[in-house]
Amino acid sequence: MDALLQRLKAAFKTVFHFTINNVILWTVFAIICLKSVILIGFLVNGDHSTYSIISGLRSIPSLPVYLSFITATLAFAFLFKGKQQIWFLVGIDVFISMLFIFDLMHYRAFESFVSPYMLEEVGNLTNLRACVASMLRSADIVFLLDIPVLILLIYFSRHRIKIIERNVILFIFILMLSLGTISHLRYEYDMNNPGAQDVFAVSWRPQKTFTDLSPIGYHLLDSYMFFDENRTLDLSPMEENEIKQWFTDKKENIPDNKYRGIFKGKNLIVIQVESLENFVVNRKINNQEITPTLNRLIKNSLYFPRFVEQVNGGVSSDADLMTNTSVFPVRSGATFFRYPDNTYNSLPVLLQKQGYSTVAIHPDRGSYWNWMPALQAIGFQKCIDSTNFTMDETIGLGISDGSYFKQAEKEIVKEKSPFYTFMVTLSSHAPFQMPDVYKELKLPSYLEDTKLGGYFQAVHYTDKQIGNFLTTLDADGLLANTVIVIYGDHTAVHAYYNDEVQKIEPSQRWWLKDYNRIPLIIYQSEMKGELINVNGGQVDTLPTVAYLMGIDEKSFIDTAMGRNLLKTNKSFAVASYGVYYDDSSDAKQKDNALKGLDIGDMIIRSNYFNKQ
Repeated sequence: MDALLQRLKAAFKTVFHFTINNVILWTVFAIICLKSVILIGFLVNGDHSTYSIISGLRSIPSLPVYLSFITATLAFAFLFKGKQQIWFLVGIDVFISMLFIFDLMHYRAFESFVSPYMLEEVGNLTNLRACVASMLRSADIVFLLDIPVLILLIYFSRHRIKIIERNVILFIFILMLSLGTISHLRYEYDMNNPGAQDVFAVSWRPQKTFTDLSPIGYHLLDSYMFFDENRTLDLSPMEENEIKQWFTDKKENIPDNKYRGIFKGKNLIVIQVESLENFVVNRKINNQEITPTLNRLIKNSLYFPRFVEQVNGGVSSDADLMTNTSVFPVRSGATFFRYPDNTYNSLPVLLQKQGYSTVAIHPDRGSYWNWMPALQAIGFQKCIDSTNFTMDETIGLGISDGSYFKQAEKEIVKEKSPFYTFMVTLSSHAPFQMPDVYKELKLPSYLEDTKLGGYFQAVHYTDKQIGNFLTTLDADGLLANTVIVIYGDHTAVHAYYNDEVQKIEPSQRWWLKDYNRIPLIIYQSEMKGELINVNGGQVDTLPTVAYLMGIDEKSFIDTAMGRNLLKTNKSFAVASYGVYYDDSSDAKQKDNALKGLDIGDMIIRSNYFNKQ
């Protein structure tokens, strides 16, 4: 009995000294656990600007998964001794704290999280500092509050740091135990949830995977997938048949209608407007029209108010992609960076076969989001970037829309008709900081100095420059024989600053709604305006515009992932993160629409159309 007591006493003493000597490790473990819960608490909160620890805990489906990934990460501390181990632990804590903050910022903007794919995009951040900073919230400081406390704890424990020993056996034991627990939990999940979405796979529902797998688990798997997928995908015969079957299932057997070829032979100008949301169209503030030009154009346009943004990691460049190719972007990273040389059956290619000259005009440098090489591969015969413009006036990220349209119009008049010109604007980019001279709207005091007020001013300015541009086209004799397509590249004030928008008092219902809607306006001066009240998205632009331009549907029906919104019995759209918009309850239609996101990923990663 005495021998047993002595062994228990010795074991207790060993555990006690191990705990005391590794107090920094246990503290960092507890801190990271708490920060993981806080991060989930931010995500489940509607505005993502405040958090609840209780809500975070309730939203965690499996606490052992969280603990296992954290212990597996911290197990590497046992490969170091003394000060080296302390530096490792402090470094891990600081790294995870900053990662969680960046995750939150990225999620507020794009409803996805930081990824290794962003390493390809860091060059774009040079002129986006103000926009990036605007994604921070005061509550985010909670992820940094522990660092001074940890430094104090290290100071008062400094006499024990020297005796911390390296323990490779313990490292192996804890790592294997953690990974074994994760593997067992995955096995149990697969057995108990047959057919359910695998929580161990990064999917197009990032918040669910992030919550199920834990923030650390998500990033570890995402990093693995980055290296595993960073190559051209070789499709199996089964996967190729799956793609072909998806296009077959998408088809509708509907006879032609009055819209077929009504613009055949006319010039085409497509204007992708930065951050243009639909909720401002036909709205007034203080009895002033926010978008008077667009409101006027709608009277001679096909107007689609239920048009959904579908951009993913490539943001605006994804809008370039979908408009011109009708293919969903890749599920991870930016398509223009990962696969800039892909082949597509694009709108410029289709129009060139009709005798059109094609040109893409951007107000920023060709390397920005890698748009120039990507659009050249897509099929544009000429691409014009900021190096071709005189930078006589700048607003926000670059040349002002006013100067841009004036100079671009001079390039357009040189084009031989018929022509297709694709244009992108810039001045209405977040965080919507317009020069005072261009703040023409008289806003009520409660909107001054708010992101919503800034957005109204920015959109109003760009709307006016579009009007001036069309007036100049008319004076040059081009407008009457030209179709103008206008749409937003993505939402902005609701996507980035919805927490602030919801708190403005007094509020008006029209600016609290319409999240994720951008307008699609197809204008021709001789047309009588029509409201097309069908759900659609950016991948639907090509088949819709091509139909109007008189292009035979057979030439793109097997390559366009979108549908002709002027010849369809279906009213649905799917956002890149899996939100489905529909006027029916057709489960099969929903499943096929959501599957399209993965089909698009397969098409791009395999350069599918290059092999057809």
